[in-house]
Amino acid sequence: MKTVLKLVLAALLPAALGIGAAAATTPTPLLLRSPSVSATQIAFAYGGEIWTVPRAGGEAVRLVTGSGRLSGPIFSPDGAMIAYTGEFDGNVDVYVVAASGGEPRRLTYHPGADVALAWTPDGRVAFRSPRASVADPEQLYTVPVAGGFPTEVPLPRVEEASYSPDGSHLAYEPNFQWEPAWKSYRGGQTATIWIADLADSSVVAIPQEKNSNDRNPMWVGDTVYFLSDRNGPVSLFAYDLRTRTVRQVVANGGLDIGSASAGPGAIVYEQFGSVHLLDLASGENRTVPVRVAADMPQLRPHLLALDPVKDVLAAGISPTGQRAVFEAHGEIVTVPAEKGDIRDITNTVGAAERDPAWSPDGARIAYFSDESGEYALHVRRQDGLGDVQKIALGQPPSFFYEPTWSPDGKKIAYNDKRLNLWVVDLEHPVPVRVDTDRFDSPAHEFDVRWSPDSRWLAYTKQLPSQLRAVFVYSLAGGKATQVTDGMSDALYPVFDRGGKYLYFTASTDMGLTAGWLDMTSIGHPVTRSVYAAVLAKDVPSPIPPQSDEEKGKDADKEEKDAAAPADGKKVDAKTKDGKTEAAAKVEIDFAGLDQRIVALPIPAKNYRGLWAGKEGALYLVAGPLVGGEDGPPTLTASRFDLATRKTEPLLEGISAFALSANGEKMLYRMGPAWHIAAADKPPKAGDGALAMKEFKVWVDPKAEWAQMYREVWRIERDFFYDPHFHGLDLAAAETAYAPYLAGIASRDDLTALFAEMTGNLTVGHMFVRGGAEPKSDKVSVGLLGADYTVENGRYRIARVFSGENWNPDLQAPLTQPGVDVKAGEYLLAVNGRDVTTADNVYSFFLATAGKQTVIRVGPNANGQGARDVTVVPVASERNLRHLAWVEGNRRKVEELSGGKVAYVYLPDTADGGYTSFNRYFFAQVGKQAAVLDERFNHGGDLADYVIQYLNRPPMCRVMTREGEDYTEPVEAIYGPKVMIINQFAGSGGDAMPWYFRKAGIGPLVGVRTWGGLVGIGGYPLLMDGGRITAPRWAIYGLAGKWEVENEGIAPDVEVEQDPKLVREGHDPQLERAVQTVLDLLAKNPPPTFERPPYPVYEHPLPQWPAGSS
Repeated sequence: MKTVLKLVLAALLPAALGIGAAAATTPTPLLLRSPSVSATQIAFAYGGEIWTVPRAGGEAVRLVTGSGRLSGPIFSPDGAMIAYTGEFDGNVDVYVVAASGGEPRRLTYHPGADVALAWTPDGRVAFRSPRASVADPEQLYTVPVAGGFPTEVPLPRVEEASYSPDGSHLAYEPNFQWEPAWKSYRGGQTATIWIADLADSSVVAIPQEKNSNDRNPMWVGDTVYFLSDRNGPVSLFAYDLRTRTVRQVVANGGLDIGSASAGPGAIVYEQFGSVHLLDLASGENRTVPVRVAADMPQLRPHLLALDPVKDVLAAGISPTGQRAVFEAHGEIVTVPAEKGDIRDITNTVGAAERDPAWSPDGARIAYFSDESGEYALHVRRQDGLGDVQKIALGQPPSFFYEPTWSPDGKKIAYNDKRLNLWVVDLEHPVPVRVDTDRFDSPAHEFDVRWSPDSRWLAYTKQLPSQLRAVFVYSLAGGKATQVTDGMSDALYPVFDRGGKYLYFTASTDMGLTAGWLDMTSIGHPVTRSVYAAVLAKDVPSPIPPQSDEEKGKDADKEEKDAAAPADGKKVDAKTKDGKTEAAAKVEIDFAGLDQRIVALPIPAKNYRGLWAGKEGALYLVAGPLVGGEDGPPTLTASRFDLATRKTEPLLEGISAFALSANGEKMLYRMGPAWHIAAADKPPKAGDGALAMKEFKVWVDPKAEWAQMYREVWRIERDFFYDPHFHGLDLAAAETAYAPYLAGIASRDDLTALFAEMTGNLTVGHMFVRGGAEPKSDKVSVGLLGADYTVENGRYRIARVFSGENWNPDLQAPLTQPGVDVKAGEYLLAVNGRDVTTADNVYSFFLATAGKQTVIRVGPNANGQGARDVTVVPVASERNLRHLAWVEGNRRKVEELSGGKVAYVYLPDTADGGYTSFNRYFFAQVGKQAAVLDERFNHGGDLADYVIQYLNRPPMCRVMTREGEDYTEPVEAIYGPKVMIINQFAGSGGDAMPWYFRKAGIGPLVGVRTWGGLVGIGGYPLLMDGGRITAPRWAIYGLAGKWEVENEGIAPDVEVEQDPKLVREGHDPQLERAVQTVLDLLAKNPPPTFERPPYPVYEHPLPQWPAGSS
């Protein structure tokens, strides 16, 4: 494989940018995407805008621009109009514009993303939309150029489409792909092309080869042209409808062809960085020279206003709380508590700075910077002036985290991606490795803290049990000692300011969640208690027994002596000249230390961090008892006083917290605002809010994109699970794709480059998400949770979707108390505006989502008997439609099985799947068999929880004098089980049917799953907030084989969702699953158990009077 990849990469060099030799003259490759051709012009998307150029090539002309991304231009059959997908007002819709220019016309208004795909022969625009989807696949619609209500094409899912010349048939791709750039993909989402008879939705497939990816159909006469990777890199093929044979039209030994479009006598296609035109009559294939000489708005350097929530990736506080320091958009920025200006102390537009930490004396700030090309430790003055101390952190290079200053300001501890903990002396900057953690998992958390005298490091490390223990490292001896016994999960060690105690938390119920990748870890509360280890054997307990006694002079003296540090020095005391005395020397007697650990009288909570304040003060931050919260957790902060033994609440509803080095000030985030406030009492609302209006940095997009380009390759180099990158020469790939940077004109273009180049790694979960895309104020479109038909010039409500109106995520606007709108009623007016089919129904609901809206409804189109009701439209109907689909499936299984079979839907293997399984499975205990439906399962965890409950054997029976006997365990269905799978189930949705089969639970029905089982997580964000993954947790079988990745799980009973049957109201996969489980039930009914007779024993009874018989 390595040789093949090297040959493909060679085609990236400027001398071989395209198939034709003319490509060698292109000075800069431009990402001209989604080209379309008319008799005279070629239209394409570039830089988020729509352009045209003559077919012969030349200077491109900007046709449409806007604040959002514009894509996918398509010429009408006569070449007069261009349809395209436009993002305006935060919504993705279909637009048309004259090919000669002019004012665009909006054709769709639904809040779902409507994407233009094709023109019908009679001049309508065909587009795909998720508006009626219950899961991933989208449906095809057509809409007149003049606008109006779209008409659905009766096919269950469509990704790309092309009409036959007479409009009676459609060549289309039914499978969309989660990762279109995944090269040599062979899992369940491989693209295929079907040809549908639109009269009855019956289909025939263009034959695939070697599970190839066939996409982008183009119907020309009696031929369907398409793109395929069946012979190597994606190239152009043709399917003859008469002979039903496939031939290759364009030989390709270079880059994949990205997209293609047919027009009068020609096919135009893009080959990453160039556009080509194929003459269908002569077979001439030439590169189209395109020049773009225009001001590109997204390239302009500018001052960027930062979001104090989304853009802040790390935060800290100065030693006395005068300023906060933030990492934001690759810069280190300090913000005053009250007076002064916000200060960008790095101001390096082409480098990323991360993880700032303020020195204890307040003079310097340390952070990591990739200014040199690899991350190094930088230390500079806090005002940003003067020279920067730059410390190389050794080979091999890596990503580094959490610089932590020693209290004397001479050393910094930090850790790296390779699980190592380091210390570097700033005067003799040679890093020294302290320790290496055992597992690369989310539980990896060193949480390093220094002793007050800078001689010891406390940290946590994972044990073979995957629980964590506290360790202490001696810098003098170069040795680490385990402090806690490993029988609990210990975290957050921190030395008391006086150096006498080491505080930490420990949990004995964390073990249930230690399997972070297991679904069984969901839903278990975690509590931690707080402990203090008395470090020296001659130091008394911090919480000795208390007794109310009369005190004399000697008792007062003894009490004062007991409160002093072990060596008699007073920590943090001031001498006469105002200088701070040296910290007390910390002595640790490891012998017997386990017997000197005491529990502090602090309530057990799920603590997320500890901080030592002034001597005897401990600050605690706690989160929810059960994890799985979306977004930043809601935290509380409290303060424990060792002298009074009381814990006082400080803050609620925060999402970040830090304590100043002197223990007097705290930095926290509450809602969108950051605050600095005194740490000795609860602040009042709004106290200490930082003025962030001028929280801005200078941005040069070209320099920034170059840095992110390097960062992406570094992330793959350091995080990808295979150190040999599936045979890809990573350094060669980085060099080969670098020329494309010069032609990037928008952030979306950069995202496309990242996706294309990382697709060479041939792996699942390789996701790319854009960062600083141009944004416009979103204009919401409200929805009523209804389907419509067009009748009598009005919109008539065809179906009303019910919800769970007690659930904020399932609010159904038309079924709220007092509204009660029924199917069959007409929608006559919205907020006083008369509604007719002359306008798109959704256009009447602009800016109404979440707002009270008055609608007029009635039984007659003429308004007779109408009434006004107030509703609150929702921003999305997806949850309502999904609930209706699940409940419809459950009722169908109930009907088909005569009530014998349970139906359980699993949308994912994370919190949603956990909740759905618990709701639907346990409520149907008592059924004889079960159908588990995991279609469209988006994964999450490994579903051991589900498998364990499905695989429970009966252990015993229980009876009482009254009521029925029952089987233990109760929470089980003991009869046969079947699981439905499809190509849109992946990741954890791959693993669940894999487990189901390995456990021997039952057959799988449907089609092959996605085939992605290398997990992701824990990557640094790109400078502008963009994301790139590097799959790092690879899962293989016990026989030492990669059983799932890039293959998927094949069914035992293969059933496709035949569009003809779906159109007739069937669900072929569900119906076959029910029949399969009923057949199994007939052969293997659930076990029955006979109640044994009651035992009878001999019972000699006493006789009275004695001796009588």
